[in-house]
Amino acid sequence: MNSKYMHLKAAVCSLAATMLLFLADQYTKLLAVRYLKDQASVVLIPGVLELKYLENRGAAFGILQNQYWLFAVLTIIYLAVVLYVFLKLPKTGYYVPVLVVLVMLTAGALGNFYDRFTNHYVVDFIYFSLIDFPIFNVADIYVVVSVLLFLLLYLFHYKEEDFSFLFHEKQSAGNSRKKE
Repeated sequence: MNSKYMHLKAAVCSLAATMLLFLADQYTKLLAVRYLKDQASVVLIPGVLELKYLENRGAAFGILQNQYWLFAVLTIIYLAVVLYVFLKLPKTGYYVPVLVVLVMLTAGALGNFYDRFTNHYVVDFIYFSLIDFPIFNVADIYVVVSVLLFLLLYLFHYKEEDFSFLFHEKQSAGNSRKKE
């Protein structure tokens, strides 16, 4: 297949997957607002898992409260970096896991950014009462899972030179794994 077709296919699939994950996150937040706001917690597993409405004006663990503009700037910088990486990323099967990580992380960032942009807070509603973990949402799950997945991939699958394409104009011809 030609290179243009592979780039277009990767772009369309990545955009579609990002939008699907974003919409799933927004739908769960809509349900949380509709059914949990101003209501008692819904216990799913007693002593372990609850659905509990929270308007989070900060980041993870409630840090950086009311720093709307900081989050907006950081999200825009992140999106610019993702676009750069996507454009440079070789469109081969070897890099599909990286693409999956980028899609999940982007969907999570966009889901929470959209909330902050429209409401100036993020809707959180999943609470692990067993360990009194901070309340979170589906976008947060995307972010955490994608970061953990990237760390595992970087530690056990990829080598440092597999990402040299980010800093050099041409890839080395000697690395056959990149060619699929």
